[in-house]
Amino acid sequence: MILRTQDKDVMGMTIERPRDLPKVDELLRDSRLNNAKETMGYVPVREAVRGILDAARQFLVENGDKPHPDAAYIDRAVQAGHGAGGNLLLSAQSLITAVLQKLDTEAIPGIRKVINATGAILHTNLGRAPLAKQALAAVRRSSEGYASLEFDLEENRRGQRTSSVETLLCRLFAIEAATVVNNNAAAVMLALSALCRGREVIVSRGELVEIGGRFRIPEIMEESGAILREVGTTNKTHLDDYESAIGDSTAALLKVHRSNFRMSGFTGNVVEFKLSELAHRHGLPLIYDLGSGLISAELSSLLTDEPTVHAALTSGADVICFSGDKLLGGPQAGIIIGRADLVGKMAAHPLMRAFRCDKMTLAALEATLTLYLDPDRAKEEIPLLVSALYDSAALRERTEKTAAALAQHGIGAQTISSAMIMGGGAAPEVTVDSWALAVNPGTLPIFSLETRLRAFDPPVLCRTTHDTLLFDLRTVSEEEERLLIFALVDAFDREADPL
Repeated sequence: MILRTQDKDVMGMTIERPRDLPKVDELLRDSRLNNAKETMGYVPVREAVRGILDAARQFLVENGDKPHPDAAYIDRAVQAGHGAGGNLLLSAQSLITAVLQKLDTEAIPGIRKVINATGAILHTNLGRAPLAKQALAAVRRSSEGYASLEFDLEENRRGQRTSSVETLLCRLFAIEAATVVNNNAAAVMLALSALCRGREVIVSRGELVEIGGRFRIPEIMEESGAILREVGTTNKTHLDDYESAIGDSTAALLKVHRSNFRMSGFTGNVVEFKLSELAHRHGLPLIYDLGSGLISAELSSLLTDEPTVHAALTSGADVICFSGDKLLGGPQAGIIIGRADLVGKMAAHPLMRAFRCDKMTLAALEATLTLYLDPDRAKEEIPLLVSALYDSAALRERTEKTAAALAQHGIGAQTISSAMIMGGGAAPEVTVDSWALAVNPGTLPIFSLETRLRAFDPPVLCRTTHDTLLFDLRTVSEEEERLLIFALVDAFDREADPL
C-alpha cells in the first residue's frame, strides 16, 4: 500500500516538517500493520501509531533544521530505520517500521522464562523452584476449563478447596491435620493470630530474623495481634530463659529456624524437643517456623545442618509451618501441619480467606506432594532434587562437551571446579562442589557480553569472576543448553561485528 498526504506519494519521502507527517488513520491503513491488528487488537496498534507520530512531531518541532535524530530517539526505545551516515530519515515507511518495533517491544511479557546458569538452584529473583512436569500438567488441567476446586463430586455438594492437599500431607507425614496458605509468612501470621492474639508469645532474640523483602518476624507478630516476649541474647538463649518468661499471659512458645543466615562463634540455642517438653509441661503449644520444608532424605544428606520436616515432627512441635517453593521444590505456598485442634482453629480463622491459595497453586502442590509418596520417583522428577543431586562426574562430562562445542565456533571455554549454592533463603553458607563452564571473553568487554546474553530470547543469566563468564549446567536442561550455546555464539558474533 502507498500512503498519500494531500495527493502526494510520501512513502519514500523524507519528512522535514510536522505538517508532512501522515495522519493516524493513514498509517493504520498500511497492510504491514494488519497482522499486528489481528494478533494484538486494533486499539494497541492505534496507540502505538499515535505514540510514534507524537515522538516524531516533537522532534521536528524542537529541532527544525537540525540533523535528524539517531535511531534511539523516537519513543526512546525503537529504531525506525537508518539513512546515510547513521542518521535517521523520517518517512512514512520508517514510521511504520518504528510502530512495528514498538509493538514487538510492548509484546514482551514482564515475567519471562530465563535460562538460569548462575549456580544458585533456588534463585529468589528467578522464581525459586521450577515445577515438575507433573505439576505443570496439573496446573494446565485445572486452569484451561472449570475445576472441582470447592465441589465434592461424590457428595454432589460444596467441598473444601484444600481437602485433597490436606489428605496428602496427612498421609505423607502421618499427622493429625494440615492446611495450606499462600506463603510461609502468611502461615506464621495465621498461626499467631489464631492461637495467640492478645497474649504473649515467647521467642529467642537470636531468632527475630528478617525473612527477605524487609519483612521481619517482630513485625509479623505485631500484625497478628500477638505480643512479642523476647528472651535470651542475640547469640545465646538458654532453656531457663524461656521458663522464667512463662506466665499467665503466655499463649505459646515460638521456634524460628534461621534459614537464611548462620551464627557462629560463642553461640547457643535450645533444641526443639527441649522446648516442646517445656511448653507441654506448662500446657502450651510449641509453634515451629521451619522455613524451608526439607523432605528428601537424599537432599538432607547433602545439607546436613538443615532440619527436615520429619525431624521437626519428632521434636514434638505442635504446629509446624514451612514453604512450598524452597527445599520442597513445589509452588509458592505456606504449609501448616500439626495437632488437629490447633490447625482447625487456623483453618476457621477469618484470615484464612485472605491467605488462601488459588486453584493453580493447589493443583501444583498436590502433584508435587504425590511425587514424594515415592522418594525414588521424586528425586528423578522434581527439578530441585534433580539439580541438587546431579552426579558430579556426569556434570563434568556434560560441561566438557559444551566447552568443545563452543571451541568449534572459536569461543575459548574450559571446565573448572566450582561451587553450587541452594539459594532462596535455604541452607545459608552451604556450598556443594560442582563444575562450571568458564568462558573467556577475549578482547570483548565482559559487561557487553552479559548484556547480549540477557537480551537473548530466552535471556541467559550466569555469574562472572576474574573477567570470566561462568555457567553451571546443573540447572540448565538439554534444550536450554542448545539455546545457551546459540546465545553465546550470537553474542560473540554481534560483539565482534556489531554492525
